[in-house]
Amino acid sequence: MLSCIFPHCRPHAARRGQRIIVSMSPDYLAVGHVTEDLWRDGRITPGGTAWFASLAARRMVDRVSVLTAAAPTYDAERHLPGIFVHRIESPTTTQFENIYTPGGRIQYTRPSPVRLEPRHLTDALRNARIMHLAPVCDEVSPDFVAEARPDVFIGVTPQGWLRRWDETGRVYAKPWDAAPQVLARADAAVISIDDVAGDWRLALTWAAQARLFVVTEGASGCTLFLAGKPYHIPAPSVSEVDPTGAGDIFAATLFIALQRGLHPLEACAFACCVASQSVTRASLDSLPTPEDLAQCSTIAKRWARVAGHPH
Repeated sequence: MLSCIFPHCRPHAARRGQRIIVSMSPDYLAVGHVTEDLWRDGRITPGGTAWFASLAARRMVDRVSVLTAAAPTYDAERHLPGIFVHRIESPTTTQFENIYTPGGRIQYTRPSPVRLEPRHLTDALRNARIMHLAPVCDEVSPDFVAEARPDVFIGVTPQGWLRRWDETGRVYAKPWDAAPQVLARADAAVISIDDVAGDWRLALTWAAQARLFVVTEGASGCTLFLAGKPYHIPAPSVSEVDPTGAGDIFAATLFIALQRGLHPLEACAFACCVASQSVTRASLDSLPTPEDLAQCSTIAKRWARVAGHPH
């Protein structure tokens, strides 16, 4: 069991100068590149699933770590406060640029050349309670699942394993060749229906290989597959302000709830509720608040009882 899901918990860490020294294994470890997101108006903002999911997790558990690769100029103290960042040296930090057109989004990437491998794990990181594999540009080796300790909860958001890019950096879809290997070990996997361009046949193929597979559907909620059987969980109706990071918040919340022993239907209802609350606020204000967690816990329990799964 995790020590606490609420943000009043205190971190088990001590500061030495500007560096956080963690003497215990993390409750939650995100593995993936942090990114710099480039905007048409010239802004550069932090991004990446590992970045947003770890910040969300820090609102729910004590000890959060990130295994990533980034340039020496990446300001981890500023972008990931209160989180232990194990940064592998890289000449560059992965960059993404999104261009929105009437025909849809066009995405470009300039990825760090460093691929994250199990050999990069320290002893403390190897003993994380939850290991969230969070690739953004095919940079996370699928060998993490083969070498993970059997008692480590493995959560997967495979979005970055579904991307390839050409010589200009333009991003295109690609097959997820390692899906059978990853899904055979993962405790839970989460994709957005947008990750597969609405292809439910592909999502169902992966769901059939997984212990627990979730497809998020924006304002419609999500569909949970348990042993291949689908269950639709609706999301609360809210007024959307900014959907950025909602999928990362959903995944972090779901993995923590499942690792704590919540029934999958209740865990998904909880994650749907927390993610729905996140879109009512912009930027980092979307991260879970104590009020979100308490309210959504009550809603999820009530929904699970109505659905016939009270435990």
